[in-house]
Amino acid sequence: MAKALMVTGAAGFIGANFVHYWAEKYPGDTLIAYDALTYAGNRNSLTELEDAGKLVFVQGDICDPDCVSQTLRDHSVDTLVHFAAESHVDRSITGPDAFIRTNLVGTHTLLAAAREFWLSGSGLPHRFHHVSTDEVFGSLTAEAPAFREDLRYEPNSPYSASKAGSDHLVRAYHHTYGLEVTTSNCSNNYGPYHFPEKLIPLCLTNILDGKPLPVYGDGSNIRDWLYVVDHARGVDAVLSSGEVGETYNIGGINEWRNIDIVELLCEQMDQLFSERPELARRFPHSPCSRGESAASLITFVEDRAGHDWRYAIDAGKIGRELGFVPEETFATGLKKTLHWYVENEPWWRPLLIRR
Repeated sequence: MAKALMVTGAAGFIGANFVHYWAEKYPGDTLIAYDALTYAGNRNSLTELEDAGKLVFVQGDICDPDCVSQTLRDHSVDTLVHFAAESHVDRSITGPDAFIRTNLVGTHTLLAAAREFWLSGSGLPHRFHHVSTDEVFGSLTAEAPAFREDLRYEPNSPYSASKAGSDHLVRAYHHTYGLEVTTSNCSNNYGPYHFPEKLIPLCLTNILDGKPLPVYGDGSNIRDWLYVVDHARGVDAVLSSGEVGETYNIGGINEWRNIDIVELLCEQMDQLFSERPELARRFPHSPCSRGESAASLITFVEDRAGHDWRYAIDAGKIGRELGFVPEETFATGLKKTLHWYVENEPWWRPLLIRR
């Protein structure tokens, strides 16, 4: 059956990629893209779909109960996929209030509106899918096994603490009120439409502009990396076949040290410039335009406060139960990401002044 699917944070990085994925795979569904268009939300990420009539865009705050409820009613929403979140750890350290408001209060506002609409009103079969992060589990040592769904939460930043709280609220609304929910905890995403303050798009755009590539500490921090379209596929698998009330880890099975990521990115950019000489004219400030390596831009900076050393996702459950495995390796996903940024400068260039 066709769905009426509301996606919060739809103009953000992961939300926009999910909406593009869903519109292509399920053209018969009604897509409602809901976003407040804060600094990291970019409606231009959805222009192609809007112009083609493949989605309805609603500019709204998830903390606004009237707007949320009205959107659910107007479009008879039966599936809500909740991506909207403040997600940049550095920003949570300097300004935690916004993270509490959006990630905790906003999630509760959505849950309360969904409960009223689905359980007290429309009676529609429904699903509330909540997208969370591996950071709620805390930090791992080199020898520790990867995060499983049943591990105790140990968040170490205001960001991860606010996401942990939102996870608990979703669970509570299922067990207390019977709301049909699922949750997924993902590892670090990368890919197109990524706001250029995070590691990979920051380094990509800085290489093109000949600016330093800042690496925290000695670059030994380790993350599991998931190509964003694989993440969309994972959420699709949970919506299609996941058990109500369950949590699923979605990971890339792909651990990398930060310094190794930056060095691989530099190698790929060096190769791309050598294969495409015209890039030297478009990006004259890049060292690659002078035949120098992008690695010359690597700069080690003071580590940030409370920097977790390692995250790693055990994605065995979603593989065993739902048959999901990532399609992209890090090398292939990174190459696709690099090419996207090179070909889509009009999308990211205006964002640099907001970074």
